[in-house]
Amino acid sequence: MKTNAVDLRRNMKDIMRAIDRSEQVTVLYHGKEKAVILPITQESSQAIEQHPFFGMLDDVESVESQIDDLRGSRY
Repeated sequence: MKTNAVDLRRNMKDIMRAIDRSEQVTVLYHGKEKAVILPITQESSQAIEQHPFFGMLDDVESVESQIDDLRGSRY
């Protein structure tokens, strides 16, 4: 579906129906493509422990300490 910036505001109900149908909506501004609205895809609900990166940094004591190490001190 393609729509212009004015119709985006006026026809929001039709645009939401298109998104419900898993269509992508292209927003035009002065006849040129400016944006694409995509529906959110549902990801499979998988346990975090099953993710391949889970536990790859077991030697770090906390997230805060890891961030502090990455950022470093100001001086």
